[in-house]
Amino acid sequence: MIVAENPKPTLREFKELMKRIDEVLNHSALSNASYFLTRGGTELEKDVRDAAIECAKNTKFEGSIQLVSGATFPDIVAAKYYGIEVKSTTSNHWKTIGNSILETTRKSDIERMFLTFGKLSNPIGFVSRPYEECLSGIAVTHYPRYQIDMSLEKGDTIFDKMGISYDELRSMNNPVKSVAHYYKSQLKQGESLWWAGEQIETVVPVTVKLWKTLSAREKDELEAAIYVYFPETILSNSSHKYDRATLWLATQRGVINANVRDSFSAGGRRIMKTIDCRYVEMPAIFN
Repeated sequence: MIVAENPKPTLREFKELMKRIDEVLNHSALSNASYFLTRGGTELEKDVRDAAIECAKNTKFEGSIQLVSGATFPDIVAAKYYGIEVKSTTSNHWKTIGNSILETTRKSDIERMFLTFGKLSNPIGFVSRPYEECLSGIAVTHYPRYQIDMSLEKGDTIFDKMGISYDELRSMNNPVKSVAHYYKSQLKQGESLWWAGEQIETVVPVTVKLWKTLSAREKDELEAAIYVYFPETILSNSSHKYDRATLWLATQRGVINANVRDSFSAGGRRIMKTIDCRYVEMPAIFN
């Protein structure tokens, strides 16, 4: 992280600093490509720090550059109020997975932040942009994280899609809820969010298993739950009547059943007596 003690520079001055940092890094990459091919992670953060120190000379940022390694976000802070987050990839594109949307480790004084991205494959290149302008979507690893795309067109950020600003989302007590609601609104038939159930607080299984490995008792319990949650599996004639049950088993119970239909259609249909003494044809599963 980079920290500045001087009077607060303007945002325009910070943007100029970032422009010069890109120029220094790209010039260095042209003359010493082999060096950057070995860099990444915390090592690249040091390179960005050194470039920032050089570019800060004779500006309000001079003498204020400090790299703070560890879990603090962002990696570099300038003049106390400006941040620089460093990301990289060894692939030949400008995309990677970014930080958690919760930003629980964000330094509280940071008002504006840039992302400096290093493409550490030939041709090596560096690009810096305002942080919120290069966040294209949300990916889920152990928790929802931003997707970074340094070539993103203006108006195509995840915030544009959600109709909310970056600062509004990061300031929420539970940004995951808003993100989940947005992605649920985009679901097509047969799709589901494996990381967010009907209730946002749903606990998602960390492991998955095949239906055939379950005990008879476990199968009975899950089938009974499906009767209640998804009555269409036995009452509907739709060709899609097992879709919701299949997704629910996989995303909320961690169970993969490639033949859900067999659990409810096996045995065909039988004539059964109802409680009012009528005889009707019913799915054999009711017997």
